Amino acid sequence: MRAISRDTTLCMSLAARSGQFGTRFHNHLYAALGLDYVYKAFTTTDLPAAIAGIRALGIRGCAISMPFKEACIPLLDALEDSAAAIDAVNTIVNDAGRLRGYNTDYVAVRQLLREHAIDPATPVLLRGSGGMAKAVGCALRDAGFGDGVIIARNEAAGRRLAQSCGYVWRAEAPAPRAALLVNVTPVGMAGGAEADALAFDEATIEAAARVFDVVALPAETPLIRRARQLGIATLSGAEVSVRQALEQFVLYTGVRPDAAQVAAAAAYARGG
Repeated sequence: MRAISRDTTLCMSLAARSGQFGTRFHNHLYAALGLDYVYKAFTTTDLPAAIAGIRALGIRGCAISMPFKEACIPLLDALEDSAAAIDAVNTIVNDAGRLRGYNTDYVAVRQLLREHAIDPATPVLLRGSGGMAKAVGCALRDAGFGDGVIIARNEAAGRRLAQSCGYVWRAEAPAPRAALLVNVTPVGMAGGAEADALAFDEATIEAAARVFDVVALPAETPLIRRARQLGIATLSGAEVSVRQALEQFVLYTGVRPDAAQVAAAAAYARGG
């Protein structure tokens, strides 16, 4: 077991519901690379005090999850370009008391789109309008996906996101077509109220060209499972989680692990 001393650098996460993936992923890499860091997950009901604590206590980095990705912005000193454009933060880096916000979700999605070589001419149906939906929508836009529909029950947020991406807003999915389906809502999330539900109706899934579910837990959501049963290619939230956590790790430490080290950390984080 690694010894923790007064010189150990602390990194953390803030979420409404703390998970274990980030804690296990980061701490595994710290140990593998011999870095004097430790990572701890927190939740809070007082976001301004929590952000002030990052600054005052010299906490090096903080991962930000729902529902704090937008609310934290006024509490920071600066935003990296992608976070500013998206108006959502998932990572805070503390440099000598100056807090800068980043969005590694955006970086991770751009990487996945490039690696999977998805044709940008493919129409997009994206369900969701929160902070993560902003990151995914802007990543799609910047990757050249110009034909998109934002599906959101919150009309104001949905219209704002659609306008920022050059897409259109709909309260419900349009007629089924060969599109890239993207779920960026809690539908299908383990432990949630809709854990067993599909984010899109059966006909829309059957017509899809590809399915992307940003929900990370479980690794195979109901939507991903149904798409695979139909022989439709998929992208998973688990893939996003690894890539965005890796980019956070690099921002905090300045060290980029190799592919084998990342794979080992991801397997450990998932309990493998």
